[in-house]
Amino acid sequence: MSKPMLKAVFASAVVTAIGGLSLAHADGMKMSEADMMKAQDMTKTQLKTGKFEQCFGVALKGQNDCFAGAGTTCAGTASEDYQGNAFKLVPTGTCEGMKTPKGHGSLTSM
Repeated sequence: MSKPMLKAVFASAVVTAIGGLSLAHADGMKMSEADMMKAQDMTKTQLKTGKFEQCFGVALKGQNDCFAGAGTTCAGTASEDYQGNAFKLVPTGTCEGMKTPKGHGSLTSM
């Protein structure tokens, strides 16, 4: 398997694992304000390590991370798969190589 392919497979596995950390439920259950603050703090902490980057357009419905943009106030609020203004934290350097049915991941909101 080529190095770019291995990176993409690894990134997908990490996205899936991180998705399990979401504090909101895909079934539409709303987060409390305290839980929202915890999710935002967790996102900030992970970004500060430099090991993760925000990757827009790769999160599945209800599995985005915090600070997603207009219409998605926090973790788990993406209303559709691969929503362009919702992001998922992924290992640094892997975002733009991730391919979805709607195209590649983006480092900026789409």
